[in-house]
Amino acid sequence: MTKLQVRAFLYQLGCFAILFISIQFLVAKYTHLTGLWIPMTAFVIGTILAPKFQAVKTKDGEKLFMKWMFIKGIKDIT
Repeated sequence: MTKLQVRAFLYQLGCFAILFISIQFLVAKYTHLTGLWIPMTAFVIGTILAPKFQAVKTKDGEKLFMKWMFIKGIKDIT
């Protein structure tokens, strides 16, 4: 794996982890779900809402791109 692929993986993991923990807390506090339903709901919502990062080799070299449902289009990170 290249340096940018590792960076993309860590960015994606970090964003998902932040969303998962936040959503899990909110679901537990504000809904009547119990047991395994709390982390399952947080996982599904976190997976949908988390931005997607990808390292791509272009003619200018390797670049890091991000796609997120709240931002129109694909953004060049590097």
